[in-house]
Amino acid sequence: MPTNAYESPLSSRYASDEMLYLFSADKKFTTWRKLWVALARAEMELGLPVTQEQVDEMEAHLTDIDYTLAAEMEKKLRHDVMAHVHTFGTACPKAMPIIHLGATSCYVGDNTDVILMREGLELVRAKLVRVLDRLGQFARKYKDLPTLGFTHFQAAQLVTVGKRATLWMNELLMDLEEVEYRLSTLKLRGAKGTTGTQASFLELFEGDHEKVKLLEEKIAKEMGFTAVVPVSGQTYSRKLDYNIVSTLAGIAQSASKFATDLRLLCHLKEVEEPFEKNQIGSSAMPYKRNPMRCERICSLARYVIADVENPAVTAATQWFERTLDDSANKRLSVPEAFLAVDAILNIMLNVCSGLVVHPKVIEKHVLEELPFMASENIMMDAVKRGGNRQELHERIRVLSQEAGRNVKDLGLHNNLIELIAADPAFGLSMEELTAHMEPSRYTGRCPEQVEEFLDQCVAPVLSRFARDLQGEDTQLKV
Repeated sequence: MPTNAYESPLSSRYASDEMLYLFSADKKFTTWRKLWVALARAEMELGLPVTQEQVDEMEAHLTDIDYTLAAEMEKKLRHDVMAHVHTFGTACPKAMPIIHLGATSCYVGDNTDVILMREGLELVRAKLVRVLDRLGQFARKYKDLPTLGFTHFQAAQLVTVGKRATLWMNELLMDLEEVEYRLSTLKLRGAKGTTGTQASFLELFEGDHEKVKLLEEKIAKEMGFTAVVPVSGQTYSRKLDYNIVSTLAGIAQSASKFATDLRLLCHLKEVEEPFEKNQIGSSAMPYKRNPMRCERICSLARYVIADVENPAVTAATQWFERTLDDSANKRLSVPEAFLAVDAILNIMLNVCSGLVVHPKVIEKHVLEELPFMASENIMMDAVKRGGNRQELHERIRVLSQEAGRNVKDLGLHNNLIELIAADPAFGLSMEELTAHMEPSRYTGRCPEQVEEFLDQCVAPVLSRFARDLQGEDTQLKV
């Protein structure tokens, strides 16, 4: 439904409901309240004047957020965290005196950001696993189908359709490893105070350093973390945002490579993305089958790759224990990187689940180039029969140029085999030469490489994340 206000296309067109919820106001502010509960509970357990009744009251009001009151309070106070402290306190009058006790704004702000990025990476990981599963099925199905390999987008030696898919998959596996590394090293900011010294908590606990450390341990455990950052200023290092957005940009790079290859294959009419029954390729040209999904992947990937510069500059320009010029930027750059990569992976899932292969077109292109690729084997065969390798090499070079002229200048078929059969220097019959024209003879270990890669590299990953393969994929909105 059109509105009179700007709405991000990532919200209205591209990202999934689960990723949109993750960066929603409800998720953010309920997480703030969970962190305030964790703080109060830990302070109570360590002997501060916080009661179970106050903790229970806070837990009973985690989700009933009065956004109208919060907006009024922020307009009055010009401080978003204090606005929500007062809003939470209005719902929890008994707990109001101890909400946010000893904490600074970054206690809820930064810790929530870490929690959301962790959950965002987990969503991304699940979708990466699904893409790998779909591409793995495709690779195994077409492991034996010879196709032209390209270097410089010029015909090179043959590969197979399935082997090419493993190249896309290998990069996605690298991305998955990077996501897993980020998740395994992610630490909560913890309860560090205004400049990271924990002075306020040390005062609350009357100089008991052990209780200050236990406070953080308890909060981290309640929020599902095994560790907090060892030192910080007021905020966690903004290099964390850079590292995570860089990981997302790596996925965008791999996706763009995949989508670009598909767009080129679509032009060759060899492999195409799904095209729905009522889909219109062009408003002017009814016959068009544009690769719009892959084009969208490339477009969104470009956005994410460029977005990395935001957290990079932010991390580089923080002053001492903190400045606030990070805030407005990271509110945009980090969530939107997650939303864009989420959209990219949704589209990849859609494409990989419905790839259309045209074997006859692939075979036609292979046979057009195969005489050139078979020339070395033909030369070796002729040498075995007593020919001179250097003389035969020169004869093939000359005949190849003639065949090339027939194709490029005259629009004729590649007649290299016929030219070689007519040349007495080779001493090979047309029947003997035709035996060299079996494409599978020129694909090397492609089928074996596909099987080995899928069984040894991909299968363990799919097994480890089997739960992520269950359920339905996100449907594209447009």
